[in-house]
Amino acid sequence: MSAYRYFGVVATLAGVLCTNALSAQDEGITCGTDDPALLQALTHGDPHKMLEIEQSAADLEAFTQHFIQEDGPERGGNTYVIPVVFHIIHNNGPENISDEQVEDAIRVLNNDYNKLNDDWDNVNAAFLGIVADVGITFRLAQKDPNGNCTKGITRTQSELTYDGTQDMKDLIQWPRNKYLNIWVAASANGAAGYALYPSSVSSNWAAGSDGIVVLHDYVGSIGTSQLSHSRTLTHEVGHWINLSHTWGSTNDPGLSSNCGSDDNVSDTPNTIGWTTCNINGSTCGSLDNVENYMEYSYCSKMFTEGQKARMIAALNSGTAQRNQLWQPANLSATGTDGNDILCAADFNSDVQVICEGGTVNFHDLSYNGVTDRTWDLPGGTPSTSSDADPVVTYSTPGLYAVSLTAGNGNSTVDIQRNDYILVLPAIGQPDPFMDDLESATSIPNNNWMVNDPGQNGGFTLTGNAGYSGTHSIKLNNSTATQGDIDELLSTSVDMSAASSIDLSFRYAFARKSADNDDVLRIYVSNDCGSTWSMRKQLHAATTLATVGNQISPFTPSGPNDWQEVHITNISAAYHVSDLRFKFWFQNDGGNNLFLDDVNINGTPVGIADPGAIEPGTAMIVPNPSRSQADLVLNLHAPGDVVVDVVDVAGRIVRQVQAGHIQAGSVRVPLPVADLTPGSYIVHVACGGRPITLRLTRTN
Repeated sequence: MSAYRYFGVVATLAGVLCTNALSAQDEGITCGTDDPALLQALTHGDPHKMLEIEQSAADLEAFTQHFIQEDGPERGGNTYVIPVVFHIIHNNGPENISDEQVEDAIRVLNNDYNKLNDDWDNVNAAFLGIVADVGITFRLAQKDPNGNCTKGITRTQSELTYDGTQDMKDLIQWPRNKYLNIWVAASANGAAGYALYPSSVSSNWAAGSDGIVVLHDYVGSIGTSQLSHSRTLTHEVGHWINLSHTWGSTNDPGLSSNCGSDDNVSDTPNTIGWTTCNINGSTCGSLDNVENYMEYSYCSKMFTEGQKARMIAALNSGTAQRNQLWQPANLSATGTDGNDILCAADFNSDVQVICEGGTVNFHDLSYNGVTDRTWDLPGGTPSTSSDADPVVTYSTPGLYAVSLTAGNGNSTVDIQRNDYILVLPAIGQPDPFMDDLESATSIPNNNWMVNDPGQNGGFTLTGNAGYSGTHSIKLNNSTATQGDIDELLSTSVDMSAASSIDLSFRYAFARKSADNDDVLRIYVSNDCGSTWSMRKQLHAATTLATVGNQISPFTPSGPNDWQEVHITNISAAYHVSDLRFKFWFQNDGGNNLFLDDVNINGTPVGIADPGAIEPGTAMIVPNPSRSQADLVLNLHAPGDVVVDVVDVAGRIVRQVQAGHIQAGSVRVPLPVADLTPGSYIVHVACGGRPITLRLTRTN
């Protein structure tokens, strides 16, 4: 049966084989049939388009047979270099794979297509003589379609990563006559990867479907992938340059009827197809080439000379413009002619906030063809480096810039990021920490850091809403993308003298609909943010929403729109001098989030006697206050009452000596008119440990 009576998609479905021959570490791939839905999506059921595909297949097959018979695969000594672009379609999940994983995938492709894979000579001896060096090199593009510098990797955030079909491809595609487009996603329409034959996409109306879609964990051998998945792209590129499966152009290996099918390659024996690695298998009267890249055994190691001839023929054909890709003019236009283009200096680090004495691992991300670099690392040890990935220790608290100059021997590029590393003191801000945001001018600031991986604005300061004043921290969640994660991280706080800790805050949140289940989590860290432990979780569907559903962007209109949380399950392991806490939020379609009046208080170690103050009776009224407040408490015994008013920096700004007071109800005047608007801690003592209250001075 001709392979080209099947004009649809060849898809490699993900699966795990659990046979006696397959160890727990090896994952194979199983196959599905040609997906009618994808062919339907390609042609929209138009019979004229189906006829075009059929004619294109016939024309390409005729060209291929003539090329093999008359010209041969070494035609004119051509060198075949294919410019490649990887489009990473992600939603800030594991599918947003690293550049290194993409580069590893290119390495695997080049090894497999140039007989450089270190396992090729382990194939069954019967096929050693026809293991082909196909002679195709794949290079990441260094120029985009507009001639701008690129690393050959694009990143697009979209929920369509979970779709993996044409809608996802439509997000971004570079011209197929210049680049092999490879889309990396969280889903490949139910497959590990799929590609279309050149004849299926030869017409202009199908050009937008040309390329390969592959799951992120089937790209290369590192990162989210693994060695047993690394040949998926080798297989899919084979389809992209006109190879079918060794048993023919279906996705049904193992059927006895496959012995009557053909892949139109003379040196691949007829086979029913394999999903296990029986290298001595013989299913159609001769030894099967089980270790072929176009099989679905997990042990593929080779192409044959006949397969090479078909692929080289396809690259010399005008079908789907494959013959334009490797021309010298296109290699120059895409920056893949072998002359690396130094584009840009770039770097990242494993952390940006540490405590004094901590280390930062930097990574040079400059591209392309970088051969040398110079780091300037003020405040660090070392303070300069020529390593690609220096490890730097910072011993003094402060904000530090980092700069990098990268070169290729002929030119240099550089980058400087000011205030890039924040080194916190080993002993944090004094207990208690309190922030009502009224004196804040921006976020981030000395108290707060923001992590915004989705680049959607993150947590910011707003002057339009607050519980007791006009300021709070806002997350503009109403316009965020589904699945977005944002973090608000505190500075370090010294809780080393505490026997217990109370972390409290107020929040306001609205859902848009009953389907929303956004999540707010609160974490604490006892190692300055290196590791985190969750202490509270609020779901929109149960505890996070403070008002009814609102379609328009939500802003709290008054105190009734807010709720307060107290977190006390902070064990002794976190009573350290550099305690940090953070708010972690994940979008699920809900509305805006607001945070206010964030406090963390510790009960001092070794002081348990509350003295003469009746527990639970102390309060400040009115609170908030603009001019005059009263401290109200009950004494169960007479005593000397002392009141300290402390600002957010831990300074005593007012001390009231109330004198000796008899038992009973007490009202102590507390003038606040001359205090700067903001939050204060009021410590009240009468012969025992102080009772701590919070006071807000409003404008």
